[in-house]
Amino acid sequence: MSAVPQPLTPEELQRRRKRSVAIALVLAALVAIFYVLTIAKLGPQVLNRPL
Repeated sequence: MSAVPQPLTPEELQRRRKRSVAIALVLAALVAIFYVLTIAKLGPQVLNRPL
């Protein structure tokens, strides 16, 4: 038998939303940092290479 989940209170929903937004912001920051570090490591001339 599985227990029926209780509906979340408005306070819990607000906390969940804030936590989700915080996680999304941290993930976006990490992506930006990795992008900048990759471009910095490759150097500015990487965009001038022949295709």
